Amino acid sequence: MPPSNASVPPTTDSPPRFHAVTSRHLDDLTARAGLSPDQRLGVRAVAEVLPFRANSHVVDELIDWSAAPDDPIYRLVFPQEDMLPAEDVARIADLLRSGAPRRQIQTIAHQVRMRLNPHPAGQLELNHPVVDGRQLAGIQHKYRETLLFFPRQGQTCHAYCTYCFRWAQFVGEPELRMAADSDELVLVDYLRAHPDITNVLFTGGDSMIPSAAVLRRYVEPLLALDQIESIRLGTKALSFWPRKFLTDPDAEDLLRLFEEVVAAGKNLALMAHFSHPRELEPPVVAQAVARLRGTGAVIRTQAPLIRSINDDPRVWESMWRAQVRLGMIPYYMFVERDTGPVDYFAVPLARAYDIFRDAYASVSGLARTVRGPSMSATAGKVCVDGVVDLLGQKVFALHMIQARDPALVGRPFYAAYDPAAIWLADLKPAFADRFPFDADDAAEESL
Repeated sequence: MPPSNASVPPTTDSPPRFHAVTSRHLDDLTARAGLSPDQRLGVRAVAEVLPFRANSHVVDELIDWSAAPDDPIYRLVFPQEDMLPAEDVARIADLLRSGAPRRQIQTIAHQVRMRLNPHPAGQLELNHPVVDGRQLAGIQHKYRETLLFFPRQGQTCHAYCTYCFRWAQFVGEPELRMAADSDELVLVDYLRAHPDITNVLFTGGDSMIPSAAVLRRYVEPLLALDQIESIRLGTKALSFWPRKFLTDPDAEDLLRLFEEVVAAGKNLALMAHFSHPRELEPPVVAQAVARLRGTGAVIRTQAPLIRSINDDPRVWESMWRAQVRLGMIPYYMFVERDTGPVDYFAVPLARAYDIFRDAYASVSGLARTVRGPSMSATAGKVCVDGVVDLLGQKVFALHMIQARDPALVGRPFYAAYDPAAIWLADLKPAFADRFPFDADDAAEESL
């Protein structure tokens, strides 16, 4: 039985309040990390292109400043000079050094962003439903049973991960944002018109950015829909601001809403994003997890495999073990998406599988609920099952964990082995002319 809320009372002695750390703090903090003036200018140049945001919890409780700039949490949050092509960084740095007008700097930054595949797999347009000739922005219906909803109020985070595949949400360019421009009634109407949908995933940004009152406005109407079995909340708040569930002004209202979801017979799942075991160390994380589990919510954990941050099986083993001890369920190891500074963070698929296998082999069955390494591609979630010799060829063995076409789920298929491949688009079919989902796409295009 999970602990009750009452067993973990929130702290009452002057609880810390949320304080954002933004680009205006970059120079002081990168100096604290030991960077030279030229290096600090390079970081500021990268921050003109990619988003930067941290907070007091990350800066004061997670980063080991004695190890910066190589500390994994520092690298998780702070831009790095070599995330972008050197010529782009130098160009923007020269503009900053010369005091160029903001408009000129923003124009160059925009040009660089557009070369970084800001919306991989067409995520800005793909699967947004069209109703009465109008595309419903902020709603994605990629899989038959699952609807993704992007609340307008949730299109930011308590801090930004440098590798985030949705980085384009946060750079201040409205045309790159995914956010609902409709109210909760449109969401409910769409669900009623599609009774196959049983799961609603609130995402963003971070679903824990909206206030409890705003989140209730979206969640409460779903409780009356018999078709809805699960409500998922995608969040990194447990890592970056666990006090959201303990001492924030609306923490009690939020937990009460969660209790109501469970009491209505719905599965409430927090899809918690943990990238490194350090994020689990502060005592407030265990307190927040206990309070959440006390509402009846289930916490499932996921993160991408990121070079220079967690590309070590011992890191994942430690992280999964800690999560299980706290009562959370390891869920996914993802492959870094083909967007933003992908060349900086990407891990080849062959090595990704080795890291997953070694970590997976080192934990008990309770942690082997995790799936991966998984690529969230256009056709669905493609899992790398291993590298095998088959019919005289060295190949990747793959299967689809989830698919736009449910008939493809679980069916094995193969790709020619490529030690440099980092994404599905780098692979070529083995023993076939095309991948199973390519045939599906071709059929759709012929309609």
